[in-house]
Amino acid sequence: MNSRFLLLALTATGTIFSAEMKSTKTSAAKDALECKPGEISACGLPSNVVIDLSKSRVQHTAADWQKRLTPVQYRVARQQGTEPPFQNEYWNNHADGVYFSVCSDTPLFDSRDKFESGTGWPSFTKPIEKALVGETTDSSYGMTRVEVHSNVDGGHLGHVFEDGPAPTGLRYCINSASLKFMPRADYEKWVAKNSAATGAK
Repeated sequence: MNSRFLLLALTATGTIFSAEMKSTKTSAAKDALECKPGEISACGLPSNVVIDLSKSRVQHTAADWQKRLTPVQYRVARQQGTEPPFQNEYWNNHADGVYFSVCSDTPLFDSRDKFESGTGWPSFTKPIEKALVGETTDSSYGMTRVEVHSNVDGGHLGHVFEDGPAPTGLRYCINSASLKFMPRADYEKWVAKNSAATGAK
C-alpha cells in the first residue's frame, strides 16, 4: 500500500487526528434550511437566496471543464481525485475568509469552522450552508466513506468523517484543488452585491 492510501486509511479511523480549532464563531447564525424565508442565514445571504442557489445547476461538458480548470483541479473536482496531503494550497492557510467551489460561485466553507486536523488537508467542522453541500456513499479503495460534493456544480470536494471536534463531531476533509479562497472583506462585498441583486428583482 503506498503512503497516500495508508494515510487515507489512517485518517479514516482517526488514528492521526488531532483537533485544534483555529477560531470559533461568536454569532449563533442559522443554516438557511433552519431559517424563515428571507431571514439572513449563516453565510450572510437571505435564506431564500441560499435555497435558490442550492437548486441551480452549473453544467459544462468535460472539454469545457478542462478549459476552465487546471489539470489538478479537473482531476480532483471532476474526476473524484485526491491531492497529496501537506502539498496543497490551503491545508495550512490561516487567513480569515470563505472557501468557494472552484467550479462555480458557490460559498462552501468558512475559515471560522476550519481546524488543524493533522491530516494535511483543509478540515472543517461543517459547511457554511448545508443546502450547498451534498453527500454520497463512496466505496473506492476498499473503504466505505461519505463523499461530499457541491450541490450546485457537482464538483467533488472530499469526504466527511465522524471524528471531528465539537460542536459537530464531524471532519470535512476537503481537497484544496476543489476550493478557491476569498478573504473576509471581499466576501462581505460579495454578500452585499448578491443581496442587493436579489432585492432589485
